[in-house]
Amino acid sequence: MGRTIQIRDVDEQTYTVLRTRAAAEHLSLTSYLRRQLEAMAAGPTMAEILERADRRRARGVSVSGQAIVDAVREAREKGDD
Repeated sequence: MGRTIQIRDVDEQTYTVLRTRAAAEHLSLTSYLRRQLEAMAAGPTMAEILERADRRRARGVSVSGQAIVDAVREAREKGDD
């Protein structure tokens, strides 16, 4: 069994937008939010990506500019789900 998360004091506009998005995907609000949270947790945050790059740089590992751009794009794409 999973854990329960309760979020209080969500403003009406945010609630309405989330409820509308869930309905558009034929999901309950709970299912929609669970999917969003799982997607958020599946990948690294921008801060984690940058921290890894800093650690590699400190070890003398070269990271190309293109690799950084690709990582940022990937993180943004995952956030757009």
